[in-house]
Amino acid sequence: MATSTKTDSKRGGAHAAPQRLIDVHHHIIPPFYLAENRERIAGSRGGAITPAWLEWTPEKALIAMDEHSVATAVLSLSSPGVWFGNAEQARNTSRRSNEYGAELGRKHPGRFGLFATLPLPDADGSLREIEHAFEVLKADGIGLLTCYADKWLGDPSYEPVFEELDRRKAVVFVHPTTPTCCQTLMPGVATVVAEVPQDTTRAVISMLYSGTLARCKNIRFILSHAGGTLPVIAGRIVNYAPPLLAKNAPQGVEHELKRFYYDLAISGNRPAFAALARLVPMSQILFGSDHPYRPLVESVEGMSNFNLSAADLRAIGWYNALALLPTLEAVR
Repeated sequence: MATSTKTDSKRGGAHAAPQRLIDVHHHIIPPFYLAENRERIAGSRGGAITPAWLEWTPEKALIAMDEHSVATAVLSLSSPGVWFGNAEQARNTSRRSNEYGAELGRKHPGRFGLFATLPLPDADGSLREIEHAFEVLKADGIGLLTCYADKWLGDPSYEPVFEELDRRKAVVFVHPTTPTCCQTLMPGVATVVAEVPQDTTRAVISMLYSGTLARCKNIRFILSHAGGTLPVIAGRIVNYAPPLLAKNAPQGVEHELKRFYYDLAISGNRPAFAALARLVPMSQILFGSDHPYRPLVESVEGMSNFNLSAADLRAIGWYNALALLPTLEAVR
């Protein structure tokens, strides 16, 4: 890392960033997905589609990655996902999206990994897609939304899916969405301001209360956006826990929260990072960008806000991801 002073060689400095980065929170927009679901996408965003949806291409993604030293990006499909009420359509869309992401990885070796999407809440279709994703596409993990049809990830109907992911010791990337029940709570306020980060917390509470986390000890979860509101309200989850939590989280809430990995997409501010760094060690914090919905440069420059050592920056930007996802080819 280039440094200007002896002090900066130990601390990140005002503009420091790791020399190479692995982005675990990087989205794809398959052309067919946008064409077939444009109205649904607009509806989930208050009736408008941002330019990022319309302008994304793999070539532009690679240009942004090269400009900001991102060697490898792990691709995932963002909200609203593939479920729009029809199981066959969701199965078809998830399969095509995953094939599209895997093909980008083959076309650009070492540049793209894949978190495969599932057609939840269709559990049977999801089990088939898990098998295809890992056995055929060699996906690096699975990407889930925080809820589907207003059922969060701890819902009993998802148990067979989590059992299979646990059996495979899968990495599961959890991305927030806005549940139907909360899309119009505050007219004139975009749901990304409050509802999206809060839905990560809802999903975690759902998995805690249902016992999903305690049962699925082999799944390695990545939570987006520094965990959303989770690090801040972790104490409230403990203080107001129902009696059943003693059975469904026998090792305690804090133990389960410390199991998660957390990415830093849209979280380049000191208060958010301070809360996260008190919850988990640096080894469980990962670089993420939310590209193309936020410019990649935001998350890269945000790393300089935390006054971290060069070693911590390298760990967050590179080594932690490789330890969690050894299937990535970024080291080549």
